[in-house]
Amino acid sequence: MQFHHHGYVSQDPRVLPASGTGVDRPTDLPDEVDVLIVGSGPAGMLLAAQMSQFPEVTTRIIEKREGRLELGQADGIQPRSVETFQAFGFAERIIAEAYNIGWMNFWGPDPENPRNIRRTSRTADYAYDICEFPHLIVNQARVLDYFAEAAAHGPARIVPDYGVEFAGLVVHEDGDFPVEVNLKDAEGERTVRAKFVVGCDGARSGVRDAIGRKHVGGVSAHAWGVMDVLVNTDFPDWRTKCAINAEAGNILHIPREGGYLSRMYIDLGEVPEDDQHRVRQTPIETIIAKANEILHPYTLDVREVAWHSVYEVGHRVTDGFDDVIDGSGRTPRVFLTGDACHTHSAKAGQGMNVSMQDGFNLGWKLGAVLTGRSPESLLATYGAERRPVAQQLIDFDREWSSLMARKPEEISDPNDLATYYLATAEFPSGFMTQYTESMITGSDAHQTLAAGFPLGKRFTSAEVVRVADGNVVHLGHHARADGRWRVYAFGDRDGTALSAWALSAAEVFARFTPSDADVDAVFDVKAVHQQPFEELEVTTMPELFRPRTGPLGLADWEKAYAAGPSKWTQTDIFEARELSRDGVVVVVRPDQYVAAILPLEGVDELAAFLEGAFLPAS
Repeated sequence: MQFHHHGYVSQDPRVLPASGTGVDRPTDLPDEVDVLIVGSGPAGMLLAAQMSQFPEVTTRIIEKREGRLELGQADGIQPRSVETFQAFGFAERIIAEAYNIGWMNFWGPDPENPRNIRRTSRTADYAYDICEFPHLIVNQARVLDYFAEAAAHGPARIVPDYGVEFAGLVVHEDGDFPVEVNLKDAEGERTVRAKFVVGCDGARSGVRDAIGRKHVGGVSAHAWGVMDVLVNTDFPDWRTKCAINAEAGNILHIPREGGYLSRMYIDLGEVPEDDQHRVRQTPIETIIAKANEILHPYTLDVREVAWHSVYEVGHRVTDGFDDVIDGSGRTPRVFLTGDACHTHSAKAGQGMNVSMQDGFNLGWKLGAVLTGRSPESLLATYGAERRPVAQQLIDFDREWSSLMARKPEEISDPNDLATYYLATAEFPSGFMTQYTESMITGSDAHQTLAAGFPLGKRFTSAEVVRVADGNVVHLGHHARADGRWRVYAFGDRDGTALSAWALSAAEVFARFTPSDADVDAVFDVKAVHQQPFEELEVTTMPELFRPRTGPLGLADWEKAYAAGPSKWTQTDIFEARELSRDGVVVVVRPDQYVAAILPLEGVDELAAFLEGAFLPAS
């Protein structure tokens, strides 16, 4: 973490100085706002945390609840989400309080006594095979708390306006604030005008209805009971994630944070066509009894039920993620995120995770457009990028739900669920998303120069050695969700081409950086050298890699890295990520996805790519 560059700091460095709209932020909701976020769920709170990094933009978030969420339904945190938490500055703290899924065990009928269950396999979880971040379980309410803290501690000082309910909107064709939004609160009804509105208001989204978007899909004829419980039990895997298949039904069992609490998804079977959702009224006593029947010969003595519900599996994707329905190509003014535009079962642990990535994708784009960095056409890429991801999620969840609901006689291989779980791990972990070519994702013409950084996929971090002090750090962990683009310049063998690139590229970056801003305010450029760090000196490097920033004009000592290996790591990032020894430039978007791969001599190509994504700086 870097601080003191604006002067000595003695308080918590995570609390950034207020600026812009964060200075003397009005308590009452203004009549006009740049961005109005409706709903404080995972997508909404991440979006608020991201927008807090743009204090030039007036952002407000409304929530019909009277205060913070106390009991969240979502709890699975995939590695990509933990990676995102790292960018917002709270990964280490939430890991400390969460449950880490290290293993997943599978249970099936005992051949000698099919009424009983037995463990059929013990499988290590996929997280650490894919990245450096774990697979966690933690209450959704705590995730929202951390994002709320990040939003409140950002320069814009964003906090939710609780007790305010969305009541409808109208999008006008012109005006500086073309979206007219009707709201209700304890004092009555009022109208707010906004440049942009983001519906993060759940599966029954009022924003979705207001813009005429429709959920496409249906509900399967299968019901599950879910409960968070504190129990005494003789089931030996109570503190291990389990998929349990029995003659009496199926259970997905997930230990939760704190060492005692666990969540169970209990198979309630097929639902008759004329049920009219009566299954949703199933008493908790019936759900507990069913769980005991499935777990036989083991028993659960439930001491407390923290929360429970019954749901029928649904798979729906909204027919569009913004309000541009007529194909006119106009600028979208209203966006949908999270459950407002995709719903599915809870068992794949994707709802909160995919919703947060919706917010991450949209937030920096709104900030870039509203601060004049990028053209409004950037906003059309939100729906173009996120809707295919939602459809992939629905397809995956339909397959996983079907596998989980099978009867024993339908299973030919008792290990096939474990095999599927591991074989498809990259998708649920959040790392299969790959955006296609667009104004912010370039051509793959130079992909061979950086095979380990697939274009359009999230930047996969690796260990490097910081030149200034010899410390081993993860290159990607330095990036923060501050709206800046990252540019990683991997040097050639002797560094000659890298130095030449730095001189030419600095002029390109200057075209899109305001003259009164720090030189790295838009592009955070890092150099990674092939030579050992002991052979390098920061003070001899081009100014692009040691910029002077802040009101004191202090040199930044953390832009230059060496590939390793060193005493503290055996990782050579050039080998680990299959990087050309002739050097390569990897451009990464603010949401951590690889946007462009270019040779060191391709400065003109770099300029051409940035001209498509940015406006010239004023």
